[in-house]
Amino acid sequence: MSEDATQKPAIGPLDVRRVMAALPHRYPLLLVDRVEEIIPDRSIRAIKAVTINEQFFQGHFPGRPIMPGVLVVEALAQAAGVLAVESLGLSGSGKLVYFMSIDGVKFRKPVEPGILLTLQVEFIQKRARVCKFAGKALIDGELAAECEFTAMIADPPQD
Repeated sequence: MSEDATQKPAIGPLDVRRVMAALPHRYPLLLVDRVEEIIPDRSIRAIKAVTINEQFFQGHFPGRPIMPGVLVVEALAQAAGVLAVESLGLSGSGKLVYFMSIDGVKFRKPVEPGILLTLQVEFIQKRARVCKFAGKALIDGELAAECEFTAMIADPPQD
C-alpha cells in the first residue's frame, strides 16, 4: 500500500473559533484568522487578514505602517501550532506549543495593511513532543518571509 493511500484526509477550512480551540492565543496576539487546509502530519495553509486596525501599526511605523517581522514569524508559529495539535489529536487539550529555536529567517517583502497574508507551514520532523517546521509567509503568491523553527509541545504551567 502506498504512503498516500494511508494519509489522513485533509481538514478545512477552519474558522477562527476552531483556531481558538487549538491555540491559547487571543486578541490582540491571535495572528491566524482562518485555516484554508490542513493535511495532517504534513502541512497547513492559513490566513492572517492584516488590517490597519492592528495595534502595532500605531507605532510601526507612523506614515508607513509595516507589520513587524517578529509578528510575521509569530503568525507562522501559530499556524504551526494549529498543524501540530490537529495532527496529534490534541485540539482542545490545553497543550501549549513553545518556540525552541528559529533559524534562517529571511524577510523579502514588507507586510502592509490591507492584505491577506498566506501562512504555509510544513513539518520537517515530527516527534511526540518536539517538532521542526519550515514556514513561508506569502502576499499574493509572492514570498514575504521564510524561516525554519523548532517547537516543543508541553502542558501549561501549573499555578
